[in-house]
Amino acid sequence: MRRIGAAIAAPLLLLAGCTGADADPLGQPLPEDGADTEAAAGSWLYQLSGYEDGTLDAVAAAPQTTAVVDLARDGGEGYWTAEEIDALHEAGKTVYAYFSMGSIETYRPEYDAVAAADSGLVLNQWGDWPDEYFVKYWEQDWWDLVMEPRLDQAAAAGFDGVYLDVQNAYEEIDLALVPGETRDTLARKMADLVIAADDYTADGLAILPQNSPELVDQDGYLDAIDGIGIEELWFLNADTPCDEEWCAENLANTRAIHDAGKLILAVDYAADPANKAAACAHYAEEGFWGAVAGVDLDTVYEPCQ
Repeated sequence: MRRIGAAIAAPLLLLAGCTGADADPLGQPLPEDGADTEAAAGSWLYQLSGYEDGTLDAVAAAPQTTAVVDLARDGGEGYWTAEEIDALHEAGKTVYAYFSMGSIETYRPEYDAVAAADSGLVLNQWGDWPDEYFVKYWEQDWWDLVMEPRLDQAAAAGFDGVYLDVQNAYEEIDLALVPGETRDTLARKMADLVIAADDYTADGLAILPQNSPELVDQDGYLDAIDGIGIEELWFLNADTPCDEEWCAENLANTRAIHDAGKLILAVDYAADPANKAAACAHYAEEGFWGAVAGVDLDTVYEPCQ
Protein backbone atom coordinates (compact mmCIF):
# COMPACT_ATOMS: atom_id res chain seq x y z
CA MET A 1 0.00 0.00 0.00
CA ARG A 2 2.99 2.25 -0.54
CA ARG A 3 2.29 4.20 -3.71
CA ILE A 4 3.31 7.67 -4.70
CA GLY A 5 2.90 9.34 -8.07
CA ALA A 6 5.95 10.72 -9.84
CA ALA A 7 4.60 14.24 -9.56
CA ILE A 8 4.47 14.04 -5.76
CA ALA A 9 7.52 11.87 -5.14
CA ALA A 10 9.60 12.84 -2.13
CA PRO A 11 13.33 13.61 -2.47
CA LEU A 12 15.52 10.55 -2.82
CA LEU A 13 16.81 8.93 0.33
CA LEU A 14 19.54 6.32 -0.01
CA LEU A 15 19.25 3.71 2.69
CA ALA A 16 22.16 1.84 4.19
CA GLY A 17 22.40 -1.93 3.84
CA CYS A 18 21.25 -4.53 6.34
CA THR A 19 23.77 -6.38 8.45
CA GLY A 20 23.66 -8.93 11.22
CA ALA A 21 22.82 -7.98 14.79
CA ASP A 22 23.01 -9.54 18.24
CA ALA A 23 19.91 -7.90 19.67
CA ASP A 24 16.47 -7.41 18.22
CA PRO A 25 14.63 -4.16 19.05
CA LEU A 26 11.43 -6.23 18.99
CA GLY A 27 12.72 -8.41 21.80
CA GLN A 28 12.64 -11.51 19.59
CA PRO A 29 15.58 -13.89 19.31
CA LEU A 30 17.82 -13.53 16.28
CA PRO A 31 19.93 -16.30 14.73
CA GLU A 32 23.56 -16.27 15.79
CA ASP A 33 26.25 -15.64 13.21
CA GLY A 34 26.87 -18.86 11.37
CA ALA A 35 23.75 -20.54 12.74
CA ASP A 36 21.82 -22.88 10.47
CA THR A 37 18.65 -21.03 9.46
CA GLU A 38 16.29 -21.55 6.58
CA ALA A 39 18.18 -19.65 3.91
CA ALA A 40 16.35 -16.72 2.41
CA ALA A 41 16.47 -16.77 -1.35
CA GLY A 42 17.67 -13.18 -1.42
CA SER A 43 16.73 -9.53 -1.29
CA TRP A 44 14.39 -7.72 -3.61
CA LEU A 45 14.02 -4.18 -4.85
CA TYR A 46 10.74 -2.27 -4.49
CA GLN A 47 10.65 1.06 -6.35
CA LEU A 48 7.44 2.74 -7.49
CA SER A 49 8.62 6.22 -8.46
CA GLY A 50 11.69 8.42 -8.74
CA TYR A 51 13.21 6.41 -11.57
CA GLU A 52 16.50 8.08 -12.40
CA ASP A 53 16.22 9.99 -15.69
CA GLY A 54 12.93 8.20 -16.29
CA THR A 55 14.75 4.93 -16.95
CA LEU A 56 15.30 1.58 -15.24
CA ASP A 57 19.09 1.80 -15.54
CA ALA A 58 19.59 2.12 -11.78
CA VAL A 59 17.29 -0.86 -11.19
CA ALA A 60 19.30 -2.90 -13.71
CA ALA A 61 22.54 -1.99 -11.94
CA ALA A 62 21.21 -2.81 -8.46
CA PRO A 63 22.43 -6.04 -6.83
CA GLN A 64 18.93 -7.39 -6.12
CA THR A 65 17.86 -10.10 -8.56
CA THR A 66 14.12 -9.50 -8.13
CA ALA A 67 12.44 -6.13 -8.64
CA VAL A 68 8.94 -4.72 -8.35
CA VAL A 69 8.36 -1.55 -10.36
CA ASP A 70 5.24 0.34 -11.35
CA LEU A 71 3.58 -0.72 -14.56
CA ALA A 72 4.23 2.84 -15.80
CA ARG A 73 7.35 4.97 -15.46
CA ASP A 74 5.39 8.07 -14.44
CA GLY A 75 2.24 6.63 -12.89
CA GLY A 76 0.36 7.57 -16.05
CA GLU A 77 0.51 6.47 -19.66
CA GLY A 78 4.29 6.21 -19.98
CA TYR A 79 4.38 2.44 -19.78
CA TRP A 80 7.65 0.55 -19.70
CA THR A 81 8.43 -1.03 -23.05
CA ALA A 82 9.35 -4.60 -23.86
CA GLU A 83 12.87 -3.42 -24.67
CA GLU A 84 13.25 -1.83 -21.23
CA ILE A 85 11.98 -4.89 -19.38
CA ASP A 86 14.16 -7.12 -21.55
CA ALA A 87 17.17 -5.06 -20.45
CA LEU A 88 16.33 -5.94 -16.85
CA HIS A 89 16.14 -9.61 -17.79
CA GLU A 90 19.54 -9.33 -19.43
CA ALA A 91 20.81 -7.89 -16.16
CA GLY A 92 19.61 -11.05 -14.40
CA LYS A 93 16.42 -9.62 -12.93
CA THR A 94 12.99 -11.14 -12.39
CA VAL A 95 10.56 -8.23 -12.72
CA TYR A 96 7.00 -7.77 -11.45
CA ALA A 97 4.63 -4.99 -12.51
CA TYR A 98 2.93 -3.14 -9.68
CA PHE A 99 -0.65 -1.90 -9.87
CA SER A 100 -3.66 -1.64 -7.60
CA MET A 101 -6.49 -4.14 -7.85
CA GLY A 102 -8.74 -2.59 -5.21
CA SER A 103 -8.48 1.15 -5.76
CA ILE A 104 -7.94 3.82 -8.39
CA GLU A 105 -5.58 6.80 -8.15
CA THR A 106 -6.74 10.04 -9.73
CA TYR A 107 -3.50 10.37 -11.72
CA ARG A 108 -3.96 7.04 -13.52
CA PRO A 109 -5.09 7.23 -17.16
CA GLU A 110 -8.11 5.01 -16.46
CA TYR A 111 -9.49 7.26 -13.73
CA ASP A 112 -11.90 9.29 -15.86
CA ALA A 113 -13.45 6.18 -17.40
CA VAL A 114 -13.69 4.48 -14.00
CA ALA A 115 -15.30 7.55 -12.44
CA ALA A 116 -17.78 7.79 -15.30
CA ALA A 117 -18.76 4.12 -15.30
CA ASP A 118 -22.49 3.52 -15.07
CA SER A 119 -21.91 0.98 -12.32
CA GLY A 120 -20.69 3.70 -9.95
CA LEU A 121 -17.30 2.08 -9.42
CA VAL A 122 -15.69 4.80 -7.29
CA LEU A 123 -16.35 4.55 -3.54
CA ASN A 124 -14.83 6.26 -0.49
CA GLN A 125 -11.49 8.05 -0.54
CA TRP A 126 -8.61 6.34 1.27
CA GLY A 127 -7.82 8.65 4.16
CA ASP A 128 -4.07 8.01 4.08
CA TRP A 129 -3.86 8.63 0.35
CA PRO A 130 -5.76 11.74 -0.81
CA ASP A 131 -5.47 10.87 -4.51
CA GLU A 132 -6.85 7.36 -4.12
CA TYR A 133 -10.35 5.88 -3.94
CA PHE A 134 -11.60 2.38 -3.27
CA VAL A 135 -13.68 0.83 -6.01
CA LYS A 136 -16.26 -1.86 -6.65
CA TYR A 137 -13.55 -4.27 -7.73
CA TRP A 138 -16.08 -7.07 -8.24
CA GLU A 139 -17.94 -5.29 -11.04
CA GLN A 140 -17.41 -6.27 -14.67
CA ASP A 141 -16.62 -2.64 -15.54
CA TRP A 142 -13.60 -2.73 -13.20
CA TRP A 143 -12.31 -5.81 -14.95
CA ASP A 144 -12.94 -4.37 -18.42
CA LEU A 145 -11.57 -0.88 -17.76
CA VAL A 146 -8.62 -1.66 -15.49
CA MET A 147 -7.73 -5.24 -14.66
CA GLU A 148 -7.73 -6.80 -18.12
CA PRO A 149 -5.95 -3.90 -19.88
CA ARG A 150 -3.26 -3.74 -17.18
CA LEU A 151 -2.70 -7.48 -17.26
CA ASP A 152 -2.41 -7.25 -21.04
CA GLN A 153 0.05 -4.36 -20.74
CA ALA A 154 2.23 -6.28 -18.26
CA ALA A 155 2.29 -9.31 -20.53
CA ALA A 156 3.05 -7.25 -23.64
CA ALA A 157 5.98 -5.55 -21.89
CA GLY A 158 7.42 -8.91 -20.88
CA PHE A 159 7.05 -8.67 -17.11
CA ASP A 160 7.45 -11.96 -15.28
CA GLY A 161 4.40 -11.30 -13.17
CA VAL A 162 2.12 -8.75 -11.55
CA TYR A 163 2.24 -7.39 -8.02
CA LEU A 164 -1.36 -6.57 -7.10
CA ASP A 165 -1.82 -4.03 -4.33
CA VAL A 166 -4.79 -3.00 -2.14
CA GLN A 167 -6.30 -6.39 -1.46
CA ASN A 168 -7.18 -4.81 1.87
CA ALA A 169 -9.87 -2.75 0.13
CA TYR A 170 -12.33 -5.35 1.38
CA GLU A 171 -11.63 -4.10 4.91
CA GLU A 172 -11.63 -0.38 4.10
CA ILE A 173 -14.66 0.13 1.86
CA ASP A 174 -17.45 2.09 3.54
CA LEU A 175 -20.16 -0.55 3.86
CA ALA A 176 -22.83 2.15 3.75
CA LEU A 177 -21.88 2.67 0.08
CA VAL A 178 -22.38 -0.99 -0.83
CA PRO A 179 -25.73 -2.11 0.63
CA GLY A 180 -25.99 -5.85 1.14
CA GLU A 181 -22.24 -6.39 1.34
CA THR A 182 -20.34 -7.50 4.43
CA ARG A 183 -16.65 -7.85 5.17
CA ASP A 184 -17.03 -11.57 4.52
CA THR A 185 -18.68 -11.12 1.12
CA LEU A 186 -16.11 -8.51 0.12
CA ALA A 187 -13.26 -10.83 1.15
CA ARG A 188 -14.72 -13.57 -1.01
CA LYS A 189 -15.02 -11.17 -3.95
CA MET A 190 -11.41 -10.06 -3.54
CA ALA A 191 -10.26 -13.68 -3.60
CA ASP A 192 -12.39 -14.20 -6.70
CA LEU A 193 -10.67 -11.27 -8.42
CA VAL A 194 -7.24 -12.79 -7.71
CA ILE A 195 -8.46 -16.11 -9.08
CA ALA A 196 -9.83 -14.38 -12.18
CA ALA A 197 -6.46 -12.71 -12.79
CA ASP A 198 -4.74 -16.07 -12.55
CA ASP A 199 -7.26 -17.69 -14.89
CA TYR A 200 -6.93 -14.85 -17.40
CA THR A 201 -3.13 -14.93 -17.55
CA ALA A 202 -3.13 -18.73 -17.97
CA ASP A 203 0.28 -19.09 -16.31
CA GLY A 204 1.72 -16.36 -18.57
CA LEU A 205 2.24 -14.05 -15.58
CA ALA A 206 3.00 -14.89 -11.98
CA ILE A 207 0.36 -13.55 -9.58
CA LEU A 208 1.63 -11.89 -6.40
CA PRO A 209 -0.97 -9.95 -4.40
CA GLN A 210 0.21 -7.66 -1.61
CA ASN A 211 -0.92 -7.87 2.03
CA SER A 212 -4.11 -9.41 3.44
CA PRO A 213 -2.50 -12.85 3.86
CA GLU A 214 -5.60 -14.00 5.74
CA LEU A 215 -7.22 -14.49 2.33
CA VAL A 216 -5.31 -17.76 2.25
CA ASP A 217 -8.37 -19.17 4.00
CA GLN A 218 -10.57 -18.42 0.97
CA ASP A 219 -11.23 -21.42 -1.28
CA GLY A 220 -9.11 -21.38 -4.43
CA TYR A 221 -6.96 -18.44 -3.39
CA LEU A 222 -3.78 -20.31 -2.54
CA ASP A 223 -3.83 -22.22 -5.81
CA ALA A 224 -4.22 -18.97 -7.75
CA ILE A 225 -1.18 -17.16 -6.36
CA ASP A 226 2.51 -17.71 -6.96
CA GLY A 227 3.48 -15.78 -3.87
CA ILE A 228 2.60 -12.72 -1.85
CA GLY A 229 4.06 -9.34 -1.00
CA ILE A 230 3.74 -8.41 2.64
CA GLU A 231 4.49 -5.11 4.34
CA GLU A 232 5.42 -4.35 7.92
CA LEU A 233 5.81 -7.76 9.48
CA TRP A 234 8.34 -6.38 11.97
CA PHE A 235 8.42 -2.59 11.60
CA LEU A 236 5.67 -0.12 10.82
CA ASN A 237 6.26 3.19 9.06
CA ALA A 238 8.79 3.94 10.20
CA ASP A 239 11.00 2.24 12.77
CA THR A 240 8.03 1.43 15.00
CA PRO A 241 8.04 -2.19 16.18
CA CYS A 242 5.04 -4.09 14.83
CA ASP A 243 3.72 -5.52 18.07
CA GLU A 244 -0.03 -5.26 17.44
CA GLU A 245 -2.12 -8.44 17.49
CA TRP A 246 -2.63 -8.21 13.75
CA CYS A 247 1.15 -8.25 13.24
CA ALA A 248 1.34 -11.76 14.70
CA GLU A 249 -1.71 -12.82 12.66
CA ASN A 250 -0.10 -11.53 9.46
CA LEU A 251 3.11 -13.41 10.21
CA ALA A 252 1.25 -16.64 10.91
CA ASN A 253 -0.72 -16.40 7.66
CA THR A 254 2.39 -15.45 5.71
CA ARG A 255 4.17 -18.49 7.10
CA ALA A 256 1.27 -20.67 5.94
CA ILE A 257 1.62 -19.29 2.41
CA HIS A 258 5.39 -19.83 2.52
CA ASP A 259 4.94 -23.38 3.81
CA ALA A 260 2.78 -24.06 0.75
CA GLY A 261 5.84 -23.37 -1.40
CA LYS A 262 4.94 -19.82 -2.43
CA LEU A 263 7.33 -16.88 -2.82
CA ILE A 264 7.27 -14.32 -0.01
CA LEU A 265 8.41 -10.76 -0.76
CA ALA A 266 8.53 -9.04 2.63
CA VAL A 267 9.25 -5.34 3.13
CA ASP A 268 9.64 -3.31 6.30
CA TYR A 269 10.07 0.44 6.57
CA ALA A 270 13.00 1.40 8.77
CA ALA A 271 16.02 3.70 8.78
CA ASP A 272 17.61 2.87 12.12
CA PRO A 273 20.54 0.49 11.47
CA ALA A 274 19.57 -1.80 14.36
CA ASN A 275 16.01 -2.10 13.05
CA LYS A 276 17.17 -2.78 9.52
CA ALA A 277 19.54 -5.44 10.79
CA ALA A 278 16.79 -7.04 12.85
CA ALA A 279 14.36 -7.18 9.93
CA CYS A 280 17.00 -8.68 7.63
CA ALA A 281 17.86 -11.33 10.20
CA HIS A 282 14.20 -12.30 10.49
CA TYR A 283 13.88 -12.65 6.72
CA ALA A 284 16.80 -15.06 6.72
CA GLU A 285 15.34 -17.01 9.62
CA GLU A 286 11.92 -17.31 7.94
CA GLY A 287 13.22 -18.00 4.45
CA PHE A 288 11.51 -14.90 3.04
CA TRP A 289 12.90 -12.63 0.36
CA GLY A 290 13.37 -9.37 2.26
CA ALA A 291 13.66 -5.63 1.74
CA VAL A 292 14.09 -2.75 4.16
CA ALA A 293 13.19 0.50 2.44
CA GLY A 294 12.05 4.07 2.86
CA VAL A 295 8.30 4.42 2.90
CA ASP A 296 8.20 6.48 -0.31
CA LEU A 297 9.75 3.65 -2.35
CA ASP A 298 11.34 6.20 -4.64
CA THR A 299 14.95 5.05 -4.85
CA VAL A 300 17.26 2.08 -5.07
CA TYR A 301 18.36 0.92 -1.61
CA GLU A 302 21.01 -1.48 -0.42
CA PRO A 303 19.96 -5.13 -0.01
CA CYS A 304 20.11 -7.25 3.09
CA GLN A 305 23.55 -8.83 3.40
